This record gives sequence, C-alpha cells and structure tokens, in this order.
Amino acid sequence: MRLKNKVAVVTGSAQGIGAVYVKALAAEGAKTVIVDIKDCAKTAEATNTDLPDAELMTHICDISDETSVHGLVQKVIKKYGRLDILVNNAAIFASLDRKPFEEISVNEWDSVMSVNLRGVFLCAKAASPIMKAQKYGKIINIASDTMMKGTKHFAHYVSSKGGVFAFTRAIAKELGEYGICVNSVAPGLTSTDVMEAEENFTLKRFDRSVSARSIQRIQQPEDLVGTIMYLASSDSDFVTGQCIVVNGGDNLY
Repeated sequence: MRLKNKVAVVTGSAQGIGAVYVKALAAEGAKTVIVDIKDCAKTAEATNTDLPDAELMTHICDISDETSVHGLVQKVIKKYGRLDILVNNAAIFASLDRKPFEEISVNEWDSVMSVNLRGVFLCAKAASPIMKAQKYGKIINIASDTMMKGTKHFAHYVSSKGGVFAFTRAIAKELGEYGICVNSVAPGLTSTDVMEAEENFTLKRFDRSVSARSIQRIQQPEDLVGTIMYLASSDSDFVTGQCIVVNGGDNLY
C-alpha cells in the first residue's frame, strides 16, 4: 500500500490504458479519481469488482477546457482536501487516420493539440498550486515513443507527444523547489480494449513494432503499471524531468 492516503487523478481513464492505471493506483491504496470526457462508470465498476475497498470518484471533464479542468480540481479538493498524483493520460489516438502531413487539416491538427498538449498544460496548471501548498506532488505525463521515431503519416500525434516531453522538462525545473516531481512515460504501441473494439482490428497491426523490439511480443497496458507506480510513489522522490521509455527495447533511448 505505497500510496495509502494519497489522492490520484487519472485523465482519460474511462477505458484503455487509463483504466488499468486506475486499478493499479487503487490497489496501492490511493483514493483515485477517474476522469474522462466519456462516462467513467465502467472503470469504477470494474475496479470495485476486483477491489471492493477501493475509494473511487468519477468526474466527466473536457481537459481541453480550462473551466472544466478548474471544476475537476475544485471537486477533488472539496472531497479529499488534497491532490498528490496527477496522471495526464488523456489523448486523441485511436480515432486518428494516418496520412501525409500535407493532408492534415488545420482543424484536425488543432483538435489533437487541444487534448494531447493543451490538456496536459491545463491539468498541470490547475494541480500545481495545490501541490505547491502541500510541498509535495507527482505529475506523470504520458508521452509516446513515436516522438523519438518520427513515425510517418502521424505528424499531429507525434508533434503533440513531443510537446508533452518538452513541457515535462520545462515545468520540472519550475516545480522542483516545491517538492513536486514531474516526469513523462513514453509507451510503445500497446494493445488496448479500445483498439481491439475497432471494426478492422487485427494483430498484424503490431507486427512491425514487435519485430523491432528486444523483447519481441505485443505490449500490454499492464507493462506500464510498474513504471507508473514508481513515479507515483516516494520511490522516485529524487527523480524529475525524466522520460522513461517503456516499449520492450524498440528504440533505445
């Protein structure tokens, strides 16, 4: 129970990897807030089925909207009085079509940036005053290994995650004096329930990633849990501004 009495917020956790993060944080004793623009009930029910004593709260939030994010943080503080861990996981990914960058519309570009980058900025901005007052906090931003590969036909997504990586470094320098650690995690292509629900889903989608890895298998959401727990706990109290790549040894960063 490394996170007993800690309060954790996980964005984009109505499904996919975020839902796995919620269960892992709750299993370590954290009071966990499930945040998404979609209904979060499914994640809460699934977590409580396995962890009946887990203390959970759900909140629908548009992380690209400053007022919505402010409302989220106010609700967390009203209920728990603190905020210790912020996992900025929400992102537009599965719904994106790959295409040459010249074919990406300005609206699509802005939509991706508004969630994947501005959302991380807004959530961190809202959480930081609370963490500063506590003299403690953990901000974990989910980037992607695509930013190191320059994955083609995915310029909007790759650029947004590169921005997450840079933003993490920048605010780590600002928040360290307050006992706040800010780090990023760069997952490889991961099989999720969201992807498997796609009409044309096939395991062949993972062939190229698997063949490039040192550990040659499909990455699962559970492969990221250990890194998240490390960064969320006191084990990493002297680690900040870093990016941990979790992709089975594809690109070696």
